[in-house]
Amino acid sequence: MRHSVTLWDPLIRVFHWSIAGIFVANYWLNEKGDDWHQWLGYTAAALIVLRVVWGFIGPRPARWSDFFPTPSRLKAHLAALLKGRDQHRMGHSALGALVMILMMLCFVGLATTGYMMEEIDRFWGVDWLEELHGLIANTLLTLVVLHLLAALFESVRLKENLPWSMVTGKRRERGQQERE
Repeated sequence: MRHSVTLWDPLIRVFHWSIAGIFVANYWLNEKGDDWHQWLGYTAAALIVLRVVWGFIGPRPARWSDFFPTPSRLKAHLAALLKGRDQHRMGHSALGALVMILMMLCFVGLATTGYMMEEIDRFWGVDWLEELHGLIANTLLTLVVLHLLAALFESVRLKENLPWSMVTGKRRERGQQERE
């Protein structure tokens, strides 16, 4: 029998949906470099700092130590996927954690290059920096698409609505959980 357990605390959920909204707004809705684009970029940078800190002081599912994608965790997760085995974790899978960290690093790269282009005079109008900013944004878009597809795939495979758990904070607990 399965029952719901609290998994994602409010800070994690607000972070997730805020950073997702900022990405959508800055990638598709805001004019590149306008005030809204910049302020949302600064907000994303502040959210990333908050999330990094929360990874050390927050509840267990939010902590880096709980899900950091070590080589052994990645190897075990990949082996389970290739063998079609269910490797149920209440938090991020090793591959999910890797993609999450890569997305966060992309936000750091966007904040850094955006700040350089707008606030440091010697970099204003520098083509390579604008191209790098665009490349990072497109890389982030690719990672977001992978994240969405993986969430849908795992939801079908596990017969559980994983995106909904990021809304409610709850997830159905299943039998034996993978702890490593």
